Amino acid sequence: MPRIGVLALQGDFREHAISLRDAGAVSISFVKNPQDLQTIDALLIPGGESTAMSKLAKAFEVLEPIRDLIAKGMPVYGSCAGMIMLASKLVDGNSDQETFGGLDITVRRNAFGRQVDSFEAQLHAPEIADGEFNAVFIRAPWVEDFSSDVEVLARIESGQHKGAVVAVKQGNVIASSFHPELTNDLRFHKYFIKLVNQPQSLERL
Repeated sequence: MPRIGVLALQGDFREHAISLRDAGAVSISFVKNPQDLQTIDALLIPGGESTAMSKLAKAFEVLEPIRDLIAKGMPVYGSCAGMIMLASKLVDGNSDQETFGGLDITVRRNAFGRQVDSFEAQLHAPEIADGEFNAVFIRAPWVEDFSSDVEVLARIESGQHKGAVVAVKQGNVIASSFHPELTNDLRFHKYFIKLVNQPQSLERL
């Protein structure tokens, strides 16, 4: 049974672990050091504060090991700050901020504004779920640019930010600007679990 790790350096990792459990994941563990990475088959990177997450990843010596695992094909999901940490390029990031990479995308930090500008939106993501689902955006990024290898899973559908890319996939790596762990809708976590359990993912486990 694949074990899904949740990066537990900073952010809402507990909420994601609960959502994964409720979505049907049998084996879940928190990742805080390189030794923890040796026991997992997939990784979830939670929302939080991306600059702090970057510094802590270096301090706890997991930055390079996670980069290596992603490069080898490990399934990964990043939400909000997790999307930033999976981006190959950042706009408005700190000059010394490093990421894990894994997605050939350019991400703008805090693209929708500050904490007071947080909002919810109804989105469609046909590959993830039938019908609408409610997405919670808190100091969220968006995808400003992406390569032809990246599949767009969801965009903002109305309002001043209409068309903004807020969920993407490239190979075994997916990311969202929003926080599915803050809702009762488990479809995004179920999609990630399904990705982890696909034959091509299991081949590398």
